[in-house]
Amino acid sequence: MKKRFLYIVLGVILASNLSSCKKYLDELPDNRAELNNSDKISKLLVDAYPTNAYVLATEFASDNTDDFGTAFNSSRLAEDFYNWTEMKEVGNDGTNSIWSACYGAIASANQALSAIQELGDPASLSAAKGEALVARAYNHFILVNLFAQHYSPTTSSTDLGVTYMTKSETTLNPTYSRNTVQEVYDYMIKDVEAGLLLINDASYANANVAKFHFNRSAANAFAARLYLYMGKWTEAVKYASASFSNSPTSFVRDYAKIASYSAVFQNMSREYNGSSIKANFLITPAYSGLGTALGNYSTLARFSHGLPVANNETMYAKGPFGTFTGTGYRLKNFSYSSSLNKILFAHVNYTFEYTDPVAGIGYAHGVFTPFTFEEALLTRAEANIMLKNYSAALADMQYWGSFTYTTTSLPTLTETSINTWGNSIAYYTPTVPTLKKKLNPEFAIEAGTQENMLHAVLFMRRIETLHTGLRWFDVKRYGIEIARRSATGAVINSVTSTLVVRDLRRAFQLPQDVIAAGLTSNPR
Repeated sequence: MKKRFLYIVLGVILASNLSSCKKYLDELPDNRAELNNSDKISKLLVDAYPTNAYVLATEFASDNTDDFGTAFNSSRLAEDFYNWTEMKEVGNDGTNSIWSACYGAIASANQALSAIQELGDPASLSAAKGEALVARAYNHFILVNLFAQHYSPTTSSTDLGVTYMTKSETTLNPTYSRNTVQEVYDYMIKDVEAGLLLINDASYANANVAKFHFNRSAANAFAARLYLYMGKWTEAVKYASASFSNSPTSFVRDYAKIASYSAVFQNMSREYNGSSIKANFLITPAYSGLGTALGNYSTLARFSHGLPVANNETMYAKGPFGTFTGTGYRLKNFSYSSSLNKILFAHVNYTFEYTDPVAGIGYAHGVFTPFTFEEALLTRAEANIMLKNYSAALADMQYWGSFTYTTTSLPTLTETSINTWGNSIAYYTPTVPTLKKKLNPEFAIEAGTQENMLHAVLFMRRIETLHTGLRWFDVKRYGIEIARRSATGAVINSVTSTLVVRDLRRAFQLPQDVIAAGLTSNPR
């Protein structure tokens, strides 16, 4: 049966609204018109992953950045994300591209699912069906966590979410409404649970290819994060454990090999994000400037992870294991520019695709790893803290420390040592910063051991996910207030604004063309 699908996603014509770097999308409707065999459907799933990344948006919006002034390179887009203002600029890292990339990927997943159903849902396509379901959920997960308030057991049934697309669009000008946050999460859970039963790593050509798809480790890590964000701690523990087969020692990356590339940032970041690394569950190449803005370049350096944050809140701050300098980390940290002191981990990689090598033109790509063994391990630790399984949480945090730091005499974490550490640190203020920020989540936290252990694991998560955009989601789910500060070197000059708990700006505004097409905007 032949069908020609015309995809118009929430008022955005996918074949024409993206920048030139996504020109290839112009051909997709024709290429997908007849999906009549397993090979075509499986190949379509390459397009079920977003080609634009959320990383720059969320990293600039988070508390990992300060404003180092107009002497450094910037852009209107970076300023809007940093100041949580309405996004007027378009570009590969803008909300318009993130939105379109995610819904374009959802359209591919839905088309694959429709074709599988038309073919009678054959067993030969069960793995492809599983991947499509999980990929559909993941794209919606990005959208709802960017463009809506964080999941709340009390308000999500009324909070505006995003439109959850469960079928291929076949009409010219469809009218859409936004599902609630609760409805979006319910749909995601349904898709992920169904998809996980079907995903089969043997369906991919080899293990390296599988790293660019939802293999079983990546899908389980996604399920763990999904349940963690919902506050379903038992399920988060279950799926986090499944992501590394409950055998963490088997998934630690080869830091000795990575360290051999430490002389050059780009070489180290390339190795960190390598497809042969077992700890990398899912690798995402994106049309993005994240590789330069979050790498050892001057690009967008005005808003950087500099010394005020590094000294007091992240890599140079006194964490539960003590204080460490650049050589104290197995993944050596770098400092770019003595006047700026842009402090970096090699977590993201910059690559360039030449379309005309002679003219020297092409597209910038950023490569990052949204799901890793290390983050899944800390997800399990956090969930166990909320379940008061403190010994299990301590074991995971201790193990994280063993491969994060270079010292061979790492102190042993205990409830007593965590409490001593946590109680010795004053709560953060913008002018007297510390790594201990007041937590204001929708769920209850007991003062003392539970709170101190959460500060410890959130510090570890912040180190582990630095430059990959996940800190913004931790800020949202824990109701952490953020101050905007101007700085010079290590000195904080002034505080300019604050993002408060449940601030409306924690939900990015929808792209202007989507609002113009009739979809309800976020309140301001």
